[in-house]
Amino acid sequence: MQLYTDAALAPKSGRCAAGMLLINAGHQSPYKQALPATDNHTAEFLAAIAGFKILIDTYGPNQTVFFYTDSQIVAESVDKAYSKHYAVELATLLNLQDQCQLVVTQWIAESANRGAHQLAQQALHQN
Repeated sequence: MQLYTDAALAPKSGRCAAGMLLINAGHQSPYKQALPATDNHTAEFLAAIAGFKILIDTYGPNQTVFFYTDSQIVAESVDKAYSKHYAVELATLLNLQDQCQLVVTQWIAESANRGAHQLAQQALHQN
């Protein structure tokens, strides 16, 4: 199971959105949703949280997940299990990841995260 997440922000309006792409046995499932207005780093955590909630709700717990994010702060915080400024969001994310059998988190370049990025952009510009 692969999970790609990304957040998008519209600085002028303050709107935020998330894009999540789940790939299971070669089948892609796209998801997108609005997020509460916040800063970029918090939005990236919220996108990851939304992605893991969808994954667990759809496929159940105890999954092996390869989690890809283009947010260095999310990837590093998960790796260290520590974040000074995003402790609440990180704790929520780690709690969700603990429901999985194994989670391998990897930072990827923005260009490698196009699916989730496009979904987040679409959600941002809806309505």
